[in-house]
Amino acid sequence: MEFIETDLKGCFILEPRVFKDERGYFMESYNELTFQNGVGQKVNFVQDNQSHSTKGVLRGLHYQCGENTQAKLVRVLEGEVLDIAVDIRPDSETYGQYISIVLTAENQKQLFIPRGFAHGFLVLSESATFFYKCDNFYNAVSEGGIIFNDPTINIDWNFSIEELIISDKDGELPMLANAKRIW
Repeated sequence: MEFIETDLKGCFILEPRVFKDERGYFMESYNELTFQNGVGQKVNFVQDNQSHSTKGVLRGLHYQCGENTQAKLVRVLEGEVLDIAVDIRPDSETYGQYISIVLTAENQKQLFIPRGFAHGFLVLSESATFFYKCDNFYNAVSEGGIIFNDPTINIDWNFSIEELIISDKDGELPMLANAKRIW
């Protein structure tokens, strides 16, 4: 597995070695020792989540606050998504900046998002199954979010805004300047 650190410190793209033949493919999607060596820290994942969505569904930008902050390891099992991580660490040199990556079932790439980031994704294919590991349990009271179209972050979703499918809850999230502080 190759670990590629992004412009946002601590955020890594993981590219697994995929072995293909006439039967299909095999890959190691997670190995604790390989992962910890690759990201340079010990991460203890405690919860796995999975969602299935149709084209145009935008989920996010979400995060957990305080002692419930979460690091995530995300990937796509079926379909294609545009995945976004926004640095909301108050003392970070890249505060308010984001990275985007297209994750697909075909490219098998994963994204490690450390604690201190908001996360969201947009389904680009007809449908997608999204899977992620978290290093902390979900806590509703600690939930935070940022509106997907915050002009200070200026995310290029590369998708028609009129075609987005957004939950009422996500459509009412605050701008970064008014969002809950992560810690």
